[in-house]
Amino acid sequence: MAKPKKSWREKLADSKGLPRTALATGPLRQRWGAGPFVIPAPCEVDALMRQVPKGRVVTIQQLRSALATRHGVNFACPLTTGIFSWIAAHAAAEAEAAGAKPITPYWRTLKNGGEINPKYPGGAAAWAARLQAEGHHVVAKGKRLVLVDYETSVYSRLK
Repeated sequence: MAKPKKSWREKLADSKGLPRTALATGPLRQRWGAGPFVIPAPCEVDALMRQVPKGRVVTIQQLRSALATRHGVNFACPLTTGIFSWIAAHAAAEAEAAGAKPITPYWRTLKNGGEINPKYPGGAAAWAARLQAEGHHVVAKGKRLVLVDYETSVYSRLK
């Protein structure tokens, strides 16, 4: 008998022994830098995303910088930070569908460069609509949707 599939909220709550720090070696060191780094817990990424107020945005890079500062390391793992923001977004959408309020405002977390992540719940168009409802201007750049002048709306007080 197969195990029942975990809900997004269960995945968000499952820390699997994280956060954990390690020393960057091999390809990780070549790509992201030397020294210690942190693999964050999913709930840590979610907690940072929850801090972003209406009308403001953050990028994955800002989440990584806040996590690195919090753990006193050189950087936060880019792969797990991105995956955990995706899990937090789906957990928020799942909670919203169940009638929960407030939820993590995942639509305020952009990819680096102000790009909207099409893999978040509802797809890029739904995400763009939420941002536009908060006063942001979204444009198409090829197949991508990008927040215009996102730098002016960046929230810089993540803790």
